[in-house]
Amino acid sequence: MTQSPATPLPPPKERRRLREAGSLTQAQVAERVGVSRETVRSWETGRTNPRGRKREAYAKLLTSLGEDTPTEEQLPAEEAEAAVEDTAEIAGLAATVTEPQPTPPPPAPLTPAQAFDALYAFCAPALVRQAYLLTGRRELARESVERAFQVAWQRWPEVAVDRDPAGWVRSVAYEYALSPWHRFRPRYRHPEPPPPDTADRALLTALLKLPPSYRRTLLLYDGVGLGLAETAAETEASTPAAANRLLHAREALAAQLPDLSDPTELHRRMTELASTGRLHAAKPPTVRFAGERRTVFWTRAAIAFTVAIIGATTLTVRTAPTHYEPPVPLGQRVEGVPPRVVQGALSEEEVSLRDRLRSGMTSGPERLAPLGR
Repeated sequence: MTQSPATPLPPPKERRRLREAGSLTQAQVAERVGVSRETVRSWETGRTNPRGRKREAYAKLLTSLGEDTPTEEQLPAEEAEAAVEDTAEIAGLAATVTEPQPTPPPPAPLTPAQAFDALYAFCAPALVRQAYLLTGRRELARESVERAFQVAWQRWPEVAVDRDPAGWVRSVAYEYALSPWHRFRPRYRHPEPPPPDTADRALLTALLKLPPSYRRTLLLYDGVGLGLAETAAETEASTPAAANRLLHAREALAAQLPDLSDPTELHRRMTELASTGRLHAAKPPTVRFAGERRTVFWTRAAIAFTVAIIGATTLTVRTAPTHYEPPVPLGQRVEGVPPRVVQGALSEEEVSLRDRLRSGMTSGPERLAPLGR
């Protein structure tokens, strides 16, 4: 018995083109031929070829699709030109879509005032709470943070390019808060009311008993969460010295409050203590304006002092002698000077003789006296 030759099939790419020209999906073709969708995909990619009845059904379906889809030669000339134009237009649209779109312009850079306000809004509330743990005074904590940001606004070109602007402001605020000169100010001579909670009051008292350097190191490491190297750099100490301060501070706190021997518990308690103070920072524009007024005041004071110095110097130059005047030498004793020829004081013998002459004028011969005519 002689087998009939297999029905020829178009190439795999042509198979896919015919299916897409007939607006059929792979699932629809698989349903008509009676195979799975994966099989139709493998037929269109050329990995496998249909056989037997499935091949006949697939070839018949592709033939019908090819008859329904006219080729470019079967179209009239005008329709062919229109098809070419449509194809070119579609290709142009596709090229337009695939072209890289222009990137949107970058956002406008922030002004110095906007950048300062953003830094203040981000750092000020936390810094006020940290300064309260350092000093135990709410008003001093707010003043320290405001003064630090005023200095930052005066030196904003330096702060803006710093690697850590928040750390720069924090360092200035800590230095001002721990200044020993506050004890001489009348407003800070008397302590503020302690926290109402007993545990918070005990923790704050224990913190304030620590030396300032130990307190600052403990706050930076266990409160803020800085590393040991960053803590040593901010406190201007070596890493071993910072570690020694931290260990001694923890031991001192654990001796008074054994519950705080765990650093995690200490961090939690310090955060709670700082949050219960109801501390609020001033608005950024207020701080900027106060810093500008302070700058204007000190600038005017420096100008006035300079003018006073210039005036005093000018007066000194105008009233100073223009040539050298040697000083008058002291008197010296001169030898060989002849005695004085004028009559000096009478001696006792001369006085006695004078008295005798005066008393004896009436006795003796008459004296000649001139007579008038």
